[in-house]
Amino acid sequence: MQKLLDSLSPHERKIIPHLEESLVQICKKSNLDKISVLRALEYLQNKKIIEVITTKTKIIEIGVNGALYIKKGLPERRLLNLLSEKRIIPLKEAKKESKLSDDEFKASIGVLKKKALIDLNNGKIIFNSNKEEISKKTLEEIFLEKLPIEYEKLSPEQMFALKSLQSRKDLVEIIENKKIKINLTEIGKKISKEKFENKNLIEQITPDLLKKESNWKGKKFRRYDVTSPLPKINGGKRHFVNQALDYARKVWTEMGFEEMSGDMIVSSFWNFDALFTAQDHPVREMQDTFFIDKKATLPAKELIEKIKISHEEGSEGSKGWRYRWDEELSKQMVLRTHTTCLSSQTLSKLKEEDLPKKFFSVGKCFRNETVDWSHGFEFNQTEGIVIDPNANFGHLLGYLKQFAKKMGFEKIRFRPAYFPYTEPSLEGDVWNEERQEWVEIFAAGIFRPEVTEPLLGKPIPVLAWGPGFDRMIMKMFDIKDMRELYKNNLTQLRKTKYLMK
Repeated sequence: MQKLLDSLSPHERKIIPHLEESLVQICKKSNLDKISVLRALEYLQNKKIIEVITTKTKIIEIGVNGALYIKKGLPERRLLNLLSEKRIIPLKEAKKESKLSDDEFKASIGVLKKKALIDLNNGKIIFNSNKEEISKKTLEEIFLEKLPIEYEKLSPEQMFALKSLQSRKDLVEIIENKKIKINLTEIGKKISKEKFENKNLIEQITPDLLKKESNWKGKKFRRYDVTSPLPKINGGKRHFVNQALDYARKVWTEMGFEEMSGDMIVSSFWNFDALFTAQDHPVREMQDTFFIDKKATLPAKELIEKIKISHEEGSEGSKGWRYRWDEELSKQMVLRTHTTCLSSQTLSKLKEEDLPKKFFSVGKCFRNETVDWSHGFEFNQTEGIVIDPNANFGHLLGYLKQFAKKMGFEKIRFRPAYFPYTEPSLEGDVWNEERQEWVEIFAAGIFRPEVTEPLLGKPIPVLAWGPGFDRMIMKMFDIKDMRELYKNNLTQLRKTKYLMK
């Protein structure tokens, strides 16, 4: 008992003598504001001194416009009074004489038509009712006069009137009212009889307090309960997508890769042409790619000529695409559709004596996709290339399996595929346990000679892959829908655990 008394804060001691009063009276007699009292009540409840029972009720109150209409009358009432004298009146004249705003006039016409009190014909309002019906108060008028009223106690007629009034701005508003009832526990009943005037406990340890022994020696310190629940503190942290991107960088770096980086807006030359994508390929249409209304500056003429020959005539036994390559089309700027454009730029800068080399990138890409749970028009991709005269298809599968396992995927499968710039090509799927289906994340292959010969000077094997990284992020953070990656929902961001890998 004494330990419990010594743990009470000044605010708790102030309100204990008044716990049988209402909340308003507790605030008044303790000379504390409402928030301080509520906080003290919560602490007392944690200490099992009291039990706080909160009941919530919905109260319907008069809104700003509702208060105005109680004095002046509802707009339909004012229009109805005018019509009872005229019987038939043109719309423009009725609007002018009623002195109603456009919104009020339209609302009034709608209400009176629903009640079958008027008809509209040839731009005129025709009054259909007798004066006895005009004198009767409408359900809405009766309802407004009875406010405030509890929502749970509404009759069917009042519910109808409420819905009618809610369709108009600020006539009524629903407020949630909280009532607090305080019950003293057995311990609380004993403590409420205590007197706290002389309980001068030291509340805080400060530098000034410690300067002199006389400030604290022989005095009592207030006990603190370190097990009491406290408000949750949400510390700052990197967005979980950025955490995942950093982790991918760590994985590739540990596997001996160097990072590539570049602009998100690139020329069609690097995004398509250098990768042997024909200029009439569907992927280069507006429905697939976001084009920028700007022309790019192309690299050296020598490289442009090599790419042109590759498209028109081919390389190493290939016949190319057998069309006339247009340099102007390659100048079109696009939001990069894949990070493979970084690979083409990197290969163009390498020399044979630099080999073998391994590069990776992690970055944003853009495609004109239909958005659903597994697709977005904006997504992250992780790119990888291995340039090695001794590289083969088996090495490619090994790199992909190793990366997938490090990202948490155990069930992986590979399928033959087609891409304009790789041969052989494959697509890789991982098993989604939640949806019980295979989800594609890998697109990979070995660059064709038509890509490597112009960029490297000779057809050296280049292993290449570009997994859709957002689907991997979904697995890492147990996210069911890709759209949740970019919602920036604060509650979700606070709940998402920091990536510990």
